[in-house]
Amino acid sequence: MPLRLRPNDPTFYDLFTESANHLVDGSRILAELLGSTAGTGLSSSHQIAAQMKDAEHAADETTHSIIRRVNSTFVTPFDREDIYRLASDLDDVMDFMEEAVDSVHLFNLEKLPEEIAEQIEVLQRMAQLTAETMPRLRTMKDLAEYWIEINRLENTGDAVHRRIIAKLFSGEYDALTVMKFKTVVDLLEAAIDAFEHVANTVEQIAVKES
Repeated sequence: MPLRLRPNDPTFYDLFTESANHLVDGSRILAELLGSTAGTGLSSSHQIAAQMKDAEHAADETTHSIIRRVNSTFVTPFDREDIYRLASDLDDVMDFMEEAVDSVHLFNLEKLPEEIAEQIEVLQRMAQLTAETMPRLRTMKDLAEYWIEINRLENTGDAVHRRIIAKLFSGEYDALTVMKFKTVVDLLEAAIDAFEHVANTVEQIAVKES
């Protein structure tokens, strides 16, 4: 195997950790949104949507910082294409979460299906695991447990998504409400799937660097 120079500069690892921490913030805001639906409706949906927009902008800035760094660095800690891909995958998660919150606000949804709480719990766990894992990219050690657990959580998310869709089409809701709820549910499912893409990219990086 050819010798690979690995820079000591921790900037990339710090930026990926920062990006993952934005996802922790995003999943927390999602939980706040769900909490605001209990009993009195989404009286604070505007404020929560604004918080999520700010979190999404902060995540974008971190993504831009990663791209600028890789474009100005001669020797990167791992393949440039993998750096781009990981940055993009992390950014996708935040984008889907922000779209879900914005849809709740724009649709003026006063209550959400209770089962959405399970989707948000999955997203919160995925976000926390990702934030804990990003610093370990520096050593490339103990990463397998991450993508295994993310895959398990993604399967859980799929099952929850199917149950919610079945409930939406049970006749309990009118057609317009079904369309609105389904938009939000599908965006949360897309965020869950995007986390699996992050884990797949981490696995690819680990395999190449082993």
